[in-house]
Amino acid sequence: MLMRTRHIPVVTVLVLASCALGGCGTVNEKLSAGMADYIPTWAGGLPSDAPPRQGTPEYDAFMKERERKRQLPAAERGDDANAAPAATSPAPAR
Repeated sequence: MLMRTRHIPVVTVLVLASCALGGCGTVNEKLSAGMADYIPTWAGGLPSDAPPRQGTPEYDAFMKERERKRQLPAAERGDDANAAPAATSPAPAR
């Protein structure tokens, strides 16, 4: 195939466009992890009862509290034990 001088600017623009689009994919991947924390729940963000992100001091405290509750007897756990029977109630017959 013969390369003409008018093809050089077209090829250059296509190469630059492909590099720019490839760069957008990696930038958005890194930004999306942090931006998800700032989207409101009504718009599809994290629910209010979601645990904190790993690697933060809040996560370590959350895991310690979770382990403490796990070692308690079921009668002493509090809200978690009361929520389970309501979820297993049978569906009403028609």
